[in-house]
Amino acid sequence: MTPLAQLLEAALFSAARPLTVEELSTLEPDANLADVRVALEQIREHYDFEQHGVELAEMAGGYQILTRPIHAAAIERAQFSVRAPKLTAAALETLAVIAYRQPVGRAEIEEIRGVSAGGVLRSLQERGLIEVVGRSEALGRPLLYGTAPMFLELLGMRDLADLPRAEELTIALQPHRPVKEGEDDAAAYVEAES
Repeated sequence: MTPLAQLLEAALFSAARPLTVEELSTLEPDANLADVRVALEQIREHYDFEQHGVELAEMAGGYQILTRPIHAAAIERAQFSVRAPKLTAAALETLAVIAYRQPVGRAEIEEIRGVSAGGVLRSLQERGLIEVVGRSEALGRPLLYGTAPMFLELLGMRDLADLPRAEELTIALQPHRPVKEGEDDAAAYVEAES
């Protein structure tokens, strides 16, 4: 690996969050963004070729060195990694509404969920998963919420385009119906949609 790739590897190893190409380029004054991207690819290829237990992952608009998914369960069982407390069902529902409807106001979130969302919104903001992204033009100019980079990091996604499309969720959430003898899978699926 080149000296630049080694420097980037050290920075990524020590960082607690994904680092952007722009942030990484500040490490070496003579390196431009293209040089940093080439060095990142060297790191990725090195980990893949040597079959390391870690990988260079692109997520939340940056890069981070992470445990390969194949080893994550064993490390979790051994409790070597520190995990943030899990999200409640209310927090997950609210986060899903914000992720798919952003920018979205509190009133719309409450209308969709059917319950007050003030406490959940405050909790999600404190955890850095959502942020205020503007104000609505509606009466009173209420705050509008959107997901924060920590949301993408939590889910291991590069950007919001990686979220499943709503149509995919509709299909995945349909109840399973056993196929009757003599009936093919396509017929069972069409009937379940009705």
